[in-house]
Amino acid sequence: MKNFMLLLVLAFGSFASSANSNILDEETYCLAQNMFFEARSESLEGQLMVASVTINRANHKEFPNTICEVVWQDKQFSWTHDGKSDNPSKMGGIDKIQWFTILQIAQLIANEPNHLLPKTDALYYHATYSKPVWRHKLTYLKTIGKHKFYK
Repeated sequence: MKNFMLLLVLAFGSFASSANSNILDEETYCLAQNMFFEARSESLEGQLMVASVTINRANHKEFPNTICEVVWQDKQFSWTHDGKSDNPSKMGGIDKIQWFTILQIAQLIANEPNHLLPKTDALYYHATYSKPVWRHKLTYLKTIGKHKFYK
């Protein structure tokens, strides 16, 4: 079922891309980067939830106003300060396929966020193997794959 959903998303993405020839904008690229580095090995549901948190933050008064500002806010997402390359297009193998897929999904989100993103109030998440001290101050919502989500 998950593979079918992904194929459906990609098929619709190809159609939407050909119907709408907009070049990928900076905000969509930042969203795709965050989805890729935070959740590329997760299910589509997990990737969409990471996208939701990113967008929810950009729309929340306590966070920066744009997706890129949210993604690059100091030490909010571990991949932004791990010393590794932040350019997914230079990766090879399965990572390149995952990057292409996530770019398509991010473009769909940019065009139709209300139809694709889960309805959630989540503003935070962490990997299930980590135990950040801030988690006790928040309301736990759910676990998807290797991430726990909070509001």
